[in-house]
Amino acid sequence: MGQTTREVHGVGVLVLDREGPTIRDEAGALDVIGQTYGTGVDVVAIPVDRLDPAFAQLSSGVAGAIVQKFVNYRLRLVVVGELGATSGPVADWVREANRGRELWFVRDLDELEERLSAART
Repeated sequence: MGQTTREVHGVGVLVLDREGPTIRDEAGALDVIGQTYGTGVDVVAIPVDRLDPAFAQLSSGVAGAIVQKFVNYRLRLVVVGELGATSGPVADWVREANRGRELWFVRDLDELEERLSAART
């Protein structure tokens, strides 16, 4: 699985490549989480293309299960890219998540860098 680890404004970030296995469930989330051990990573940035389409269907429970795994392991999850919803429950969830610390949705890695910079001040 392709990825890079970098430090952004003093925060360790694991950035997954767009190409790679689809994260479909808790087991897929645990595979990614396992890659953070011993790396000093606090944030995992996953391209939306790497998430199963069911992630954006809130009634499926996929998003909740994946997000909860990251929370349990005290890692912040950042979904990079657009889920495609501009209104409705998914858009509401994205807005609400972006107000917190455990889950963010960003357009690109530049926006993630801006958010991490702002979080320091």
